[in-house]
Amino acid sequence: MLGPLAWRVVSRVAVDPATLLTEARQGNRGSLARLLSIVERGGAAAEALGRLVALSTDAHVIGITGAPGAGKSTLTNVLCSEIRKGGDEVAVLAVDPSSPYSGGAILGDRVRMGDQTGDDGVYIRSMATRGQLGGLAVATPAAIRVLSAVGIPWVVVETVGVGQVEIDIAGAADTTVVVLNPGWGDAVQANKAGLMEIADIFVINKADRSGADETGADLRRMLALAARGDSAPRIVATVATEGTGVEELWAAVREHRRHGIETGELARRRERRTHDELEAVVVAELARRTAAVRGGDRWERTVAQVVAGELDLWSAARGLLDAEGDESRWYRSET
Repeated sequence: MLGPLAWRVVSRVAVDPATLLTEARQGNRGSLARLLSIVERGGAAAEALGRLVALSTDAHVIGITGAPGAGKSTLTNVLCSEIRKGGDEVAVLAVDPSSPYSGGAILGDRVRMGDQTGDDGVYIRSMATRGQLGGLAVATPAAIRVLSAVGIPWVVVETVGVGQVEIDIAGAADTTVVVLNPGWGDAVQANKAGLMEIADIFVINKADRSGADETGADLRRMLALAARGDSAPRIVATVATEGTGVEELWAAVREHRRHGIETGELARRRERRTHDELEAVVVAELARRTAAVRGGDRWERTVAQVVAGELDLWSAARGLLDAEGDESRWYRSET
């Protein structure tokens, strides 16, 4: 039986990000799962992993978004099967609503993607939004970088259906697919600005139902008014439950990728993504520093000085942050 010290050593080795990353690159899916768990938990281990993983990614990210009931999960399922026909590996980040009790993902998307069970070339991970608006989990960008770092060339991010605020995927994806159903012309009109700006490909799913032609006509009219030129979104009709139109969707994704590479738009998108991710990290670090300085003797002394009129609020805040920064630098140099 291992003693307490031995257990600590085993635990430390088992969650070491560098070791897990090496194992994941060798095809160990268990290690990949643990890496993504580290990303979701955040903290020091996630920071260490972030230093090992390049910020730029080779993986092409396909974002699939749309209102609840549009058939996003079924479409993602058959799209993965189409990608696998060419022999490429693909990962799916299925962003599910959080349970109001446990905070974890409800995992509905995993249930609807049962066709991929047993295929080692498809990796599926559910991620909880944890209250995040915009249809994405906070850890999604870091998870994408990990998947790219282990050599997966295609990452499909299926967002939770949350209606009009579901536009964050445009900042995380290289190709954004917006899924609609027949008869949703009024919904398209209501969401016109957001949808016209984020969509690279429109999919009219359940196209065997009445109203599919009218929805397509509505889309084409609005796209003509948007005047996006050669970057105008493609419109693809699918019946995901039957696999109809999925080959055309996959061709549209690859064409969008080719066009992005040739025009430089893909590089520009990824640069904008880097700006956004860096800003998010800066905000998170500021929040951490705020939490670190709040409380303790120094905080109470500073509050007393402000109350006594010896310090103004801005000088007090800068003094607290400067002191926290000095302690942080000392701690890192000592460790």
